[in-house]
Amino acid sequence: MCDPDHFQTLGQPSSAEYKDRGSRFIAYAFPISNTGEFKKHLQELKKEHPKAAHHCFAYRLGTDSNNFRSSDDGEPSGSAGKPILNQIQSKGLTNVLVVVVRYFGGTLLGVPGLINAYKIAAMLALQLSPVVQKPLTTSCTLNFDYTMMNEVMRHIKAYNVEIISQEMQLFCNMRLEVPVKRLHEFEHVIKELRNVDLKKQFNN
Repeated sequence: MCDPDHFQTLGQPSSAEYKDRGSRFIAYAFPISNTGEFKKHLQELKKEHPKAAHHCFAYRLGTDSNNFRSSDDGEPSGSAGKPILNQIQSKGLTNVLVVVVRYFGGTLLGVPGLINAYKIAAMLALQLSPVVQKPLTTSCTLNFDYTMMNEVMRHIKAYNVEIISQEMQLFCNMRLEVPVKRLHEFEHVIKELRNVDLKKQFNN
């Protein structure tokens, strides 16, 4: 990727269908940020398509080229998950999940036919979602006294920090995503504030 501070992902979920000799391949593409979201989407699709023969998938997370997973879900080895993953990688995308649900049509397609079908289904779904560029971020937690709310929010806006979740009481807790290239500056200004504690999170 040409910009070390950003990554490319999907702007919204999408789906597409491809048919070959009676078999239906329904592809679903999702932007995701962690493995928990992957599991949630996969479980929902298994509930939505309980009679499907296969629920094959691939996902890629982060900018580490080794942070990916794919599954053939009972199809011949390498005929489903890998072609799906190759489509994600060929478009230079990350933080993306593609699940392809197959309804068997009674005619065996053979390994080359399966590779082609899963590839095309994944490609069609990915083409239907706009690609967006997002900043690389670091997850942080912020704890502070409620009286510091205005100061904290001013810095959050100034440094384009995204609030993921928040609990507002006398003592406040926020989970944030801080742009990597502005993390050092953000840490510095937050440390200058009274009764404000910023911690980086290293778990996924």
